[in-house]
Amino acid sequence: MVGKLYIVPTPIGNLEDITLRALRILKEVDFILAEDTRQSIKLLNHYQIEKKLVPYHMHNEHRELQRFVNMLQDGKNLALISDAGTPAISDPGFLIVRECLRNEIVVECLPGATAFVPALIKSGLPADSFCFEGFLPEKKGRQTMLKKLCEEERTIIFYESPHRLLKTLEQLKEYFGEDRQASVSRELTKMFEETVNGTLTELAEHFKLKPVKGEIVVVIAGKKN
Repeated sequence: MVGKLYIVPTPIGNLEDITLRALRILKEVDFILAEDTRQSIKLLNHYQIEKKLVPYHMHNEHRELQRFVNMLQDGKNLALISDAGTPAISDPGFLIVRECLRNEIVVECLPGATAFVPALIKSGLPADSFCFEGFLPEKKGRQTMLKKLCEEERTIIFYESPHRLLKTLEQLKEYFGEDRQASVSRELTKMFEETVNGTLTELAEHFKLKPVKGEIVVVIAGKKN
């Protein structure tokens, strides 16, 4: 009997944001593949889940991929979790899902937390059609990507790190125009959650006034016809 791979979303901040089904799966599987075992153990301890955590992250996923596929083929059931949110969304997961499908191993993806969804809704920008870009290139290809995105007519969403936010907002002003409407959300679901809506100029001025901390989601209005 071949095992099954479960893709299990975990909370992006508030530990209550996990489904009953996700908790059941984490208790039932043979092993849990975790992006950072030090981070994931906090969640497991909170819900008194005693299950072996196995590291699976961007630095070892190519090397360890076949080992996990072999475990599944031997009948083991595995759950894949990331530090926060849904695996494979700007996190490891794509490779093992693809390899499982190639080997006719069932992959079951549970619904759950993903940071860009609440950020999009709270932005007040059109949510019926949008593009999600993950993290923009840090250096090579960044200008090319910004030139492409500034012509996009759909709402645009991407993740950004706190230390790059101000620089990114200045670049967005240059390529998208100072008056383009946008939104920045940080620390979603946590105690110091903040969402700021306004023009790119207003957002840049706001975040110049204080240190920026936490995970960042940037949402930008699409180009008007």
